[in-house]
Amino acid sequence: MTPAELSRTVLHAVRRAVDEGELSVTVPERAVVAPPGPGGCGDYATNIALQLARAAGRPPRDVAEVLRARLLDEQRFADVVVTGPGFLNVSLRGTASAGLVEEILRRGRRYGHATTGTVGSVVRLSCPAEVRAVVVADALARVLRSQGDVAHVECEGRPAREWESVLGADVTARGPRTADRHVTVRPVPAPADPLPLGRDAGRWALLHPAAHDRPRIPGDHLVQREGNPLFRVRYVHARTRALLRNAADLGFHPEPGPVSEADALTAVLGDHPRVVAATAAQHTPDRLARHLVTVADAAMPLLPAVLPLGEEKPSAAHRARLALAEAAGTVLAGGLSLLGIDAPDHL
Repeated sequence: MTPAELSRTVLHAVRRAVDEGELSVTVPERAVVAPPGPGGCGDYATNIALQLARAAGRPPRDVAEVLRARLLDEQRFADVVVTGPGFLNVSLRGTASAGLVEEILRRGRRYGHATTGTVGSVVRLSCPAEVRAVVVADALARVLRSQGDVAHVECEGRPAREWESVLGADVTARGPRTADRHVTVRPVPAPADPLPLGRDAGRWALLHPAAHDRPRIPGDHLVQREGNPLFRVRYVHARTRALLRNAADLGFHPEPGPVSEADALTAVLGDHPRVVAATAAQHTPDRLARHLVTVADAAMPLLPAVLPLGEEKPSAAHRARLALAEAAGTVLAGGLSLLGIDAPDHL
């Protein structure tokens, strides 16, 4: 079950409670679903009860208990728990992760993009002629387009040719004269020239820190070790590709199914569409970069258990773990592409 599906299920529970007279509220258009925060539990949490409490004229925990009773009827939920002031925490049954993996593999690198036919806004991004501002604006335009927006970048000055030829920053596109939104991109400038890092490491060095943070250049962005977040992200992606090749040599292929002890990975993969949408809405490519590090770190413990060991024969569990690993690699590759960074199959 994806966060979007879970959101619809929560809203259906609200609608049932209204129809049966237990709640007197207007059913909202959307229920926010995210991984549980501190003090939470399960796979996902929603604050829908806190959102409805005032209109319902009841304490948030009372509203949460009304909705919990209906959500427990959902066969795909192993448990629903109320925590804190009224958060609903949902634990999914093992088969739910299979549905998420199926969706990721079906959509490929476009998992997290807006669905076909989504009509977004026309956004004009303006930035100074400074290398970090140009790269951030370029990445933000890519993310906005993934959500259905029409985005174009205008540079207040003449950008250096190398920013496009080396770093891949396209600020030459021109869009409509009018725009629904105008966004000024002005992060803390780069303290040194990132061009010697090359395209991938250079872009990561400029995009990974928050806009108000000073980027580290040269930093350790070219070092192949676990302390380098970009290396971890690309290493995990390359490992998932290698696992697929090795599994094919052994005669088995990925097949989505329940995977034990992978709740953290399933949660962050399911959260990917929300992160991409939030990155576009809040104009924060660094948020997507940090999310990719979280995905890679959550996937790392899974990788050694994907292939059979010794004389062990490939089983349904191996096929399910391989499918989950492939889904993680797919999310990493898709996220890196939105940042304008390559995801090589070999490192």
